[in-house]
Amino acid sequence: MPESVSLSKRTTTEPITTSSSLEEVPQFNSEREEAAYWQTHALSDTLWTELPATPEEDLPPTRPRTRSVAVRFDESTLQRMKALAHRRHKGYQTLLKEFVVERLYEEEKREGLIS
Repeated sequence: MPESVSLSKRTTTEPITTSSSLEEVPQFNSEREEAAYWQTHALSDTLWTELPATPEEDLPPTRPRTRSVAVRFDESTLQRMKALAHRRHKGYQTLLKEFVVERLYEEEKREGLIS
């Protein structure tokens, strides 16, 4: 499929093709191609009920539970954090967590707690 595949949201006027067997679903060369396909295709309800359950060992590991913590920043620091996160294409809270984990590792290493 050409690289110019649109990943825009589907409009309600586009018809959906329903697949009633897995053989109707093609092999994809990229995630982009697969995303474009699923914008206009769906599996039938019958096929969904016939699909085998995924064994638990094949599922991706769950993320550890997190807990909210309130940290206050002055407006300038917060804006700088948001701008840097935007340039790195991630959320500012994600970037902040990465900074804390990296600094914690460096401090534990410096204190000889880890090698």
